[in-house]
Amino acid sequence: MIQKQKDKPFYQNPDFLLSPDARSIRIANEYLGPKGLFTRNHIEDTIVFFGSARLKSPEAAKSDLKNALKKNKPQKKKQLEQNIAMSRFYEDARTLAKILTVWSKKLKNSKHRYIITSGGGPGIMEAANRGASDAKGLAIGLNISIPNEQSGNKWITSDLDIEFHYFFMRKFWMAYLAKALVAFPGGFGTMDELFEILTLIQTKKIKKTIPIVLYGKEFWDNIVNWDYLVDSGTISKKDLNLFRICDTVDEAYNFLTDKITGTHTGPNF
Repeated sequence: MIQKQKDKPFYQNPDFLLSPDARSIRIANEYLGPKGLFTRNHIEDTIVFFGSARLKSPEAAKSDLKNALKKNKPQKKKQLEQNIAMSRFYEDARTLAKILTVWSKKLKNSKHRYIITSGGGPGIMEAANRGASDAKGLAIGLNISIPNEQSGNKWITSDLDIEFHYFFMRKFWMAYLAKALVAFPGGFGTMDELFEILTLIQTKKIKKTIPIVLYGKEFWDNIVNWDYLVDSGTISKKDLNLFRICDTVDEAYNFLTDKITGTHTGPNF
């Protein structure tokens, strides 16, 4: 039973605020808090990057292999060599985020437009924030508080490093301000985020136009047999127009900037 602490009202009582009875208050905090933060920073909209937290920069991946061989652990060689191959996606995410930031900074507007946003962790998320930082732009990190999870990466703009308790509120903010999405190779979290957005667009719960890039043709073609989904009748052929698979930074950049500038921004939802 929660009791009012002596000389302390309920709105200052941590036992109450962290209780099931106050869940709606905590959910409201994760809506109103970020909303106020984005308003104060004059952030109009975002470009969101999804991708694996496990992918490393080329330098880090090569260092891991070198250290493993020094410690005489050849059993790890195959996986570490694969990590080096996959590290190209880290570098591509960093480069794409950088040139999109350079592009957005040239737009004439009183507000910050198309700010690079990630889940705030390492891997592809770090690469995206790092690229925005390389271009001296703002970088948003929407982190999540879970056991054994990373803290916000060092490339996030200091007052835009936001930690969430609820996954659904984190995903709300990934979608709400987004005017484009880029999904790099990733695991369960990436798939969850991507397919929820695709479902919301397919069902018209999101009414705005959001260009979506799936980056890395070989990866995505191996993960999902899109044509089989159409042939099986579980999606329609026009659903394949909800996204574009790209394999180079230039291809992704040209697709995103053409789509963003060619469509009205419209309401967020």
